[in-house]
Amino acid sequence: MSEPFDIAIIGGGINGAGIARDAQGRGWRVHLCEQSDLGGATSASSTKLIHGGLRYLEHYEFRLVREALMEREVLWKIAPHIIWPLRFILPHHAGLRPAWLLRLGLFLYDHLGGRKLLPATRVVDLRTDPTGAVLKPEFTRAFEYSDCWVEDSRLVVLNAADAQALGATIAPRTRCTAAERRDGLWHVTLQNEVTGAVETIQARSVINAAGPWVAQVLTGVLRANTREKVRLVQGSHIVVPRLTAHDRCYIFQNADSRIFFAIPYERDFTLIGTTDRDYHGDPADVGITPGEIDYLCAGASAYFRKPIKPADVVWTYSGVRPLYDDGASAAQEATRDYVLTLDAPQASAALLSVFGGKITTYRRLAEAALDKLAPHLPAAKAKPKGWTGHAALPGGDFPTDGFAALVAEFSVIVPEKLAARLARAYGTRARLILQGARSMDDLGEIAGADLTHAEIRYLRDHEWARSSADIAWRRSKLGLRLTPAQLARIDELLRS
Repeated sequence: MSEPFDIAIIGGGINGAGIARDAQGRGWRVHLCEQSDLGGATSASSTKLIHGGLRYLEHYEFRLVREALMEREVLWKIAPHIIWPLRFILPHHAGLRPAWLLRLGLFLYDHLGGRKLLPATRVVDLRTDPTGAVLKPEFTRAFEYSDCWVEDSRLVVLNAADAQALGATIAPRTRCTAAERRDGLWHVTLQNEVTGAVETIQARSVINAAGPWVAQVLTGVLRANTREKVRLVQGSHIVVPRLTAHDRCYIFQNADSRIFFAIPYERDFTLIGTTDRDYHGDPADVGITPGEIDYLCAGASAYFRKPIKPADVVWTYSGVRPLYDDGASAAQEATRDYVLTLDAPQASAALLSVFGGKITTYRRLAEAALDKLAPHLPAAKAKPKGWTGHAALPGGDFPTDGFAALVAEFSVIVPEKLAARLARAYGTRARLILQGARSMDDLGEIAGADLTHAEIRYLRDHEWARSSADIAWRRSKLGLRLTPAQLARIDELLRS
């Protein structure tokens, strides 16, 4: 059997991929397995924000908010193709907290995380500002503040791709079926979900980053005795035709004090979400309920002049957040902070389990996980702790103000609209797709929307795409523009 890995990671969501990148970069040998597609569950179902979490201030989670606020500009700098600033409009009305309290919260939001590049909060007169035109006339004043957008699934894939480039073994569609401690090592049994092939690897430690399946992996696969509990909370979103002509977002508060967002999405749509409800069942089966659709439509209709109806919804998605069960009475009050538990009996291989976490703080979670695990591993012998906050993710090696230059470069070969999409998805790595091409004709067949055979080949060869769903809903959101026949053609081209 080959040399043992230092770390075997179960779970290819943002936490698993982020830990894999950091650990391999520090010189530890990493193997990551994921039962389905990378980032295919919770990490693909977020509200797609890199944000501090304004509402978490009410729950006094100052450490979490500060860490998240600090990460906004860090992540923007290392991935300016898939992360960019957004401005949020918070309409004020009598049903909200007092204006002075919101001002205080936004003052903390502006200053708690050492903001340098993102614009500060300002007061907006909705009677004259374009953002007020689509809202009901009773909303006359708002606060505007900054956060960032992220292409969540792409963030996962880029972390995994960088980990692989550094030497990690990344195995999507590979299920961990058993793991046991023996002779000071973990013996981990893996089964390829496509071929059925079974193999066993050895590792000095295991990280359980299985997301909503973290408890099942603990008790079923790892056979660990534990009192740690996970609380599964469902969050659902709806997508409707675009509601605004401007590029700013809204943060609203529902009558039940829950907040939700309305965000410009994929040029022609508006994303509305999220819900918070306890979930019981297999996370793989999660789906939006009619009640959630009604809830989001009613909430948005309380603010927008034009009512939003269930019939307007063109797409929905749902995910299950694996929160640490802190005994909170309501789903929206459960902590979003991450909890790391370490099981490392003397002279035995270590096990670290990851509960909770936010996509915004995935990089800091990875550092904290490796801090806990490092005493049980060989000394790190490559990059120092913190390197992931400075090294660009694949395609992100250009300045935060350099996006327009990339689009101009690609527009020499392809139409500007496609050039902008390629720059947003792949950054400088779009050059690999366009390499040798002088025009669209050189990129091969257009399978649907503006997806070319050259891009499909790139996603297959560099980003583990194996099905049209991988491409249409995770590597991109082109599924909103593709027909069933076009999706079938993408599957054919993936095999060619």
